[in-house]
Amino acid sequence: MTASPGPRYYGFVVGGATPAALIGDWLTSLYDQNTLTATGPGDISGNIEIATINLMLQLFGLPSDFHGGFVSGATMSNFTCLATARQWAGKKQGIDIAREGLKQSSITIISATPHSSAVKCLSMLGIGSTQFIQIPLLKGRESADINAMKEILSKTKGPVILISSGGTVNTVDFDDMQSISELKKQYDFWWHVDAAFGGFASCSPKYNHLLSGWENADSISIDCHKWMNVPYDSAVFFTKKIHETIQRAVFQHSNAPYLGNPEEKFGYLNFLPESSRRFRALPAWFALHAYGADGFRQIVENNITQARSLGEKLERSGEFILAAPVLLNVVCFSVKDKQQDAAYMKEFVAALTVRGKVFMTPTVYNGMYSIRAAFVNWRTTEKDVDITLQELKEVKTLMTSS
Repeated sequence: MTASPGPRYYGFVVGGATPAALIGDWLTSLYDQNTLTATGPGDISGNIEIATINLMLQLFGLPSDFHGGFVSGATMSNFTCLATARQWAGKKQGIDIAREGLKQSSITIISATPHSSAVKCLSMLGIGSTQFIQIPLLKGRESADINAMKEILSKTKGPVILISSGGTVNTVDFDDMQSISELKKQYDFWWHVDAAFGGFASCSPKYNHLLSGWENADSISIDCHKWMNVPYDSAVFFTKKIHETIQRAVFQHSNAPYLGNPEEKFGYLNFLPESSRRFRALPAWFALHAYGADGFRQIVENNITQARSLGEKLERSGEFILAAPVLLNVVCFSVKDKQQDAAYMKEFVAALTVRGKVFMTPTVYNGMYSIRAAFVNWRTTEKDVDITLQELKEVKTLMTSS
């Protein structure tokens, strides 16, 4: 077992579990509901899920023309959204892909810095993990060059699905949502926002400008077991209600009369991949009622302050260098003069892990062998930042003397 819910577990992007969310999770196991419907037997869990989705839309400042549901993680959230987008693209060509398969459909996927889970979804959807056009990036950034995006859109024939970043993994960079909103007025494309953890920047008046315009997207994916600090596993998808018919066409149980007519009553089993579902909404519902918008604002702003503090202290130390500016809540850095030494950096991360006080994960950014520290835990404090810096320095000293 690892102490992944702990305040100095900075690996991947892993949140902790707030007390309210933990109680909700215990009750989820106690009640043991298979959340499927909002009417009839089991409707309480379904209605709590709908209520929780509405609370989350309010938390993120998103309009009520979205609906959504809970899934296991960002991969299945992206899958749900992109499967619906694929159906939309097929409809544009007169093909019901859910019933007839891809056939001779032509679907263009474009993205600047897609997360690996979104690329994995392209594989699972039969589109192909390599079958997307990479939009050129802004210089020194991970976000899309909007002029290049516009040029691709103007030249592409047939339906286009754009996967935009609401916070990249290495630097938490955001595509320009306002500019993409303007492009939506000129071009007909499906816009999906992968905001697995960056979506929580919308909770803060200081940082919500990073997502301004995302309300015009067709679909959005957000993890709850990251910055919302609910136990694994939990994520939500949001899709525009105008796409309800095509989403149901993808996921409905069309040959199961015992489940009822999917067009006559709402049921989550007709809107997402899973027919067997844990009551994932309850921990989130507890957390939202316990802490409210202000509580999540504090968590987000505290973590961003801590990330920037670590970045500044690493730079001042003279022993480490930043691979990129700290834009939000992830610090991407390397050991000074060792950023091209893959073996050294691998050994450094291993030595840090063995000591058991801090956990971080390696990455490669702009050709630099680097380390990522992702701040998303509600328990992390400035004292943890100081302990982290001391651990990094001690590992550096030990490796220098060995």
